[in-house]
Amino acid sequence: MAGISGTRSGRVRVLIVDDEPALTEVLSVAVTEAGWRPYPAADGHSALRIARGCAPHAVVLDGMLPDLDGIQVLRRLRYENPELPILMLTARDALEFRIDGLANGADDYVTKPFSLEEVVLRLRGLLRRSGAERTRTDDSVRVLGDLVVTGESREVYRDGSRITLTAKEFELLSMLMEHPRQVLSKTQILDRVWTSSFDGGGNLVEVYISSLRRKLDRGHPPMIHTVRGLGYAIRPAEDGR
Repeated sequence: MAGISGTRSGRVRVLIVDDEPALTEVLSVAVTEAGWRPYPAADGHSALRIARGCAPHAVVLDGMLPDLDGIQVLRRLRYENPELPILMLTARDALEFRIDGLANGADDYVTKPFSLEEVVLRLRGLLRRSGAERTRTDDSVRVLGDLVVTGESREVYRDGSRITLTAKEFELLSMLMEHPRQVLSKTQILDRVWTSSFDGGGNLVEVYISSLRRKLDRGHPPMIHTVRGLGYAIRPAEDGR
């Protein structure tokens, strides 16, 4: 799989790495209101996996994470994309960490507690310098749990590993990803993916769902679920529903 290049078309993507759910949520809201798309990650390993899938244009990275520390994540992100803008979050008294971060390639930092306006302004400055603000077009990347689907390049990754699909399998998965957690009937799927209703169409949908499951869920908790009598739904594995 290619490194984190940040070159895919689509709305500006910002990876937010912090293990505090409340902070991640407010940062995600601020990023969304700025016109960008947030990709939250609660730890270092998740951050690296998501980054390889979504190719972010910028990263907001906390220095204290439950697995890898912020400097380790920073070094790996910087190794895979030397030009990726990275904004570090640090404690007010962590002077040594701020120096470490800048020395290892962080572009800027803000200290906690901080204002959301400051974070957005600093991110906007980094994005302008990198040219990423000019990349806004259609939203072509979808992420659900550890599953990443890119519309333009038609690539699929689960937990960082690429999955090869046929054209119809990709169309079926794309439809499910457009409606996460929503139950779609066989008729809805048939009309959208095959643009027709014909005898045996329900069996055709079952065949393709089975094939997609074999490829998508192999070695992982299942994401595609059958809702008896209603249809199919895709949910992140951690939903447990």
